[in-house]
Amino acid sequence: MKKGYLLTPGPTPLPPQVCEAMARPIIHHRTPQFQNILKEASDGLKFVFQTSNNVFTFASSGTGAMEAAVANLLSAGDRALTIQGGKFGERWTELCQAYGVNTEILDVEWGKAVEPKEIQKKLKANPKIKAVFATLCETSTGVTNDIKAIGEIVKESEAVLVVDAISGLGAIPLATDAWYCDVVVSGSQKGLMLPPGLGFISVSPKAFKLIETSRSPRYYFDLRKAKKALDKTDTPFTPAITLIIALNEALKMMRQDGLENIFLRHKKMADATRQAVKALGLELFAPDAASDVVTAVKVPANIDGEKLVKIMRDTYGVTIAGGQDELKGKVFRIAHMGFIEEFDIIVCISCLEKVLAQMGYKFKMGSGVAAAEEVFLR
Repeated sequence: MKKGYLLTPGPTPLPPQVCEAMARPIIHHRTPQFQNILKEASDGLKFVFQTSNNVFTFASSGTGAMEAAVANLLSAGDRALTIQGGKFGERWTELCQAYGVNTEILDVEWGKAVEPKEIQKKLKANPKIKAVFATLCETSTGVTNDIKAIGEIVKESEAVLVVDAISGLGAIPLATDAWYCDVVVSGSQKGLMLPPGLGFISVSPKAFKLIETSRSPRYYFDLRKAKKALDKTDTPFTPAITLIIALNEALKMMRQDGLENIFLRHKKMADATRQAVKALGLELFAPDAASDVVTAVKVPANIDGEKLVKIMRDTYGVTIAGGQDELKGKVFRIAHMGFIEEFDIIVCISCLEKVLAQMGYKFKMGSGVAAAEEVFLR
């Protein structure tokens, strides 16, 4: 028997209050009792999104909310700009192409943040672009993009800014309204400390004008239906009742902590992780744009990156993530988002040291743990 430690970029560990909420008896969704919970959860989402706009909730993963954004905003033949700096930026492109959208792609080297000026150039060259699709935290590379700067640029155009904040929301700053983000999508299993199963999408008035004129086919993900229902504190279809009850508990915890304190805690976890891996002589994959959500680390020469992740998980019960696509076996990723605290990081680094030593990597034992402790003692 092993005690499990989860440090993956989704799902993330669940607080006891969330687990307890999911163990409660089910209730019917077309009742005043559920409406009260839905209203409180919807208000809590506005707090976390930092928006006065509606935030709609779907029974889906975050990718469902991404698809809802594309399907509702654009019609076949419309033009969009997608920013590709990793696996999830590429997903925006794939979704747009699935709906027949003419997609202008801005390729960014993996491990780098997009240069906002490049977006400005694209918008000036293509004034018919209706939407810019960006990513707050590119989970596959551990990079945070400057959404605030991107918002300042996009607001000067006719286009709407659509942000994938699936792994960033509730972990790093994202001021939806103040940063001129017209649509923000997220999911439940990351910074919001819930199991997978809920997708969220906030929509500005500017974006809703596009939604009302879009000719794309949509049914379950129709935001016009979602708005009509939410105006009555309801959902158009059967919601994920138990997950929404749990969401409400998680949001209460987040309100009690305060967003600034949450962001500072994530920064400290990230700093400790980065200092630890550097003390072990390892190299960060994205040193210039490293995210406080997840740290991507280059696998040292002569070490099997996939085997490293497998031994940590299967032998010692510490689950981190490997690389995706072209980074498979080349990086490992330690997440520090959601319900993660100091000793989760210490256990993870301790396990990483043990497995690296067993695999023949040379370093001073305990140096990573000591570096992390130094950060936590500040």
